[in-house]
Amino acid sequence: MEQFPRGRVAIVGAATYGMGESPGMRPLDLAAQAAVLALKDANLKLTDVDALFVCTPDDALSGLSAAEYLGITPRFTENNRTGGSAFHSHVIAASLMLEAGYCDTALIIYGSNQRTVSGGLVSMRLPSPYEKPYKPLTPLSSYALAASRHMHEYGTTREQLAEVAVAARNWARLNPEAFARDELTIEDCLKARMVSDPLSVRDCCLVTDGAAAIVLTRADRARDLHAQPIHVLGAAASTWYSGVDQSHDLTVTAARESGQRAYAIAGVGPQDIDVVQLYDAFTINTILFLEDLGFCPKGEGGRFVSGGNIGPGGSLPVNTNGGGLSCCHPGMYGLFTLVESCLQLRGEAGDRQVAGARLALAHANGGTLSSQATMILGTADCV
Repeated sequence: MEQFPRGRVAIVGAATYGMGESPGMRPLDLAAQAAVLALKDANLKLTDVDALFVCTPDDALSGLSAAEYLGITPRFTENNRTGGSAFHSHVIAASLMLEAGYCDTALIIYGSNQRTVSGGLVSMRLPSPYEKPYKPLTPLSSYALAASRHMHEYGTTREQLAEVAVAARNWARLNPEAFARDELTIEDCLKARMVSDPLSVRDCCLVTDGAAAIVLTRADRARDLHAQPIHVLGAAASTWYSGVDQSHDLTVTAARESGQRAYAIAGVGPQDIDVVQLYDAFTINTILFLEDLGFCPKGEGGRFVSGGNIGPGGSLPVNTNGGGLSCCHPGMYGLFTLVESCLQLRGEAGDRQVAGARLALAHANGGTLSSQATMILGTADCV
């Protein structure tokens, strides 16, 4: 069994800021605003932070820049860059450090102005020499390859991919902070402009600005800071490759490994999870991750998401804020899965609230299906 402090670390602050469009703001401006809100939520001050975890799209030394910007002198800074999964990895490192007594308050932040500055999705990963001759759209074409293979092997259809987009949009329509809230139908998705076959523009995540932040501390201290601390019950990460051209099977991701390990640490299984937050940069992601995380057998993901099964009123609530497809996607979406999980477990999600939610799974993806990280979060009675 992996040595992880099950339930002994808790999230006591969570916040988002500037989702959608925030003209005139830099990534660090946005991240700092989210940090202030998350610390306020935790009844803490910036000077309480002694471990800072950050990854911004424009600064390879963001650990230094963020500490300076916030005016703090943390004992430890970390800016691990595995793409959208980086923030779940930050939680793992922070949890181990908190348990060891190396720090007392860990702040994890992210911000991006991708929409107002670039207007398009920016990838930090360049195509490998083996991919370049085919002139792929990075990262989109890598996910299109995975979708094509899943269709070939399991009969997955574009209609089933569309079900993922429509479910996300129906959740977003219940979320006043979501960027895309207009009605979306299966037919709209099927008629949408093709970008990288078989993925159309409706199979692709939004490009937005936005920031998120969470604050972690030891569980024995958490009760004095927040009425509803959310405990980290299990967490695991796995990296199988960088470029998708090195994948042994395009229909299986490292989520299979990270999920199994996270479940084992938490002592729960997919059947116990009340609400699921997945990194849905593209519609095929949701199908792949639901399979690899054990919510349905491999190859059954398309059928599993059909008929509104993962939307409001379905049997498994997935991406209840609207996800990267309809809520926000400011370059890297991983931290937003953790914030939404906290809101759901606290019962603070408004019209999109999942009744009685006690256990949440938050899963993040980095690179081109390269790095996966899974987190199991729970209310105090689950510890």
